[in-house]
Amino acid sequence: MFNNNNKTILVTGCAGFIGANFVPYFLETHENVNVVNIDLLTYAGDLENLKEVENHPRYKFIKGDICNRELIEFIFSEYDIRGVIHFAAESHVDNSIKNPGVFVQTNVNGTYTLVDVAKKHWMNKPFVYKTEYTDCRFHHISTDEVYGTLSDDLKDLFTETTPYAPNSPYSASKASSDMIIRSYVETFGMNCVITNCSNNYGPKQHDEKLIPTIIRNALKGNPIPIYGDGKNIRDWLYVLDHCRGIDLVYHNGLKGETYNIGGRNERTNLQIVNRICEILDEMEPRTCSGQMSSYKELITFVEDRAGHDRRYAIDASKLEDELGWKADENFDSGIVKTIQWYLGKYE
Repeated sequence: MFNNNNKTILVTGCAGFIGANFVPYFLETHENVNVVNIDLLTYAGDLENLKEVENHPRYKFIKGDICNRELIEFIFSEYDIRGVIHFAAESHVDNSIKNPGVFVQTNVNGTYTLVDVAKKHWMNKPFVYKTEYTDCRFHHISTDEVYGTLSDDLKDLFTETTPYAPNSPYSASKASSDMIIRSYVETFGMNCVITNCSNNYGPKQHDEKLIPTIIRNALKGNPIPIYGDGKNIRDWLYVLDHCRGIDLVYHNGLKGETYNIGGRNERTNLQIVNRICEILDEMEPRTCSGQMSSYKELITFVEDRAGHDRRYAIDASKLEDELGWKADENFDSGIVKTIQWYLGKYE
């Protein structure tokens, strides 16, 4: 059982990519915190991602659904939860196009269940916290995709005041969950914060995502699929830089505020695939019919997906100026670390 002198935080969905990087980081950084992780272990969650903490004395894993109100109420009561960092979400745009209902259920209803149970556990009435819960906070992790798409003008960036304009069922469900959190701040006076991040990359990302897909197919000698003309632009954020940003906002962000976390690393998908192929050509040279050949020969353009936003890019000035956050990795350093990790996984 946990040390009762420690504050216990509930994290959700941390068998997935970002959460599985966050939990080991958070346990190492904060020695007076217990962490309870609830994850349904759908296809995107894997406990192998958390091997290094599975026997940690301040860590507890619970398999369960964030939509299960009875279970969430039990966890709050049993572990006296004093904070929530909410990662759990269906997140793959392609899947949201095929099956939008799952995204609404998890991302909207699940977020509502969590924040409502937290409110009832921590608060006596609107704007009045129970005496022993005055420092409790709910941190909701969101995405830059809620803002829609940007022009090709590189001065055009998403800020915290950019109007929401989601274009896929995934981003619409995340925008809805953001609005639920906002309403609990405005209506009930809950201590909530929201962070919206750009595209993450790094160790432990699910195979379906762009960068693991490029690396995996390259190593297998399979075609490397790139949507459309490959000129869609994303702002890439190394996952541990994101984890440090979340940590900062959770502890030091202002109640009711939103903070954008971005890497200032804009790249087209074509630039991403070309750079990965160049690094693999050096690290893991490829031969074809006995001749040296580049992985770039495997790049294949496929039909673009529906509603494919052209460009995302985040202005992280608020987080940098107000809380002193700065990304440690640029794309060139982070992608090398990422490829080295996947070489260990795929070979």
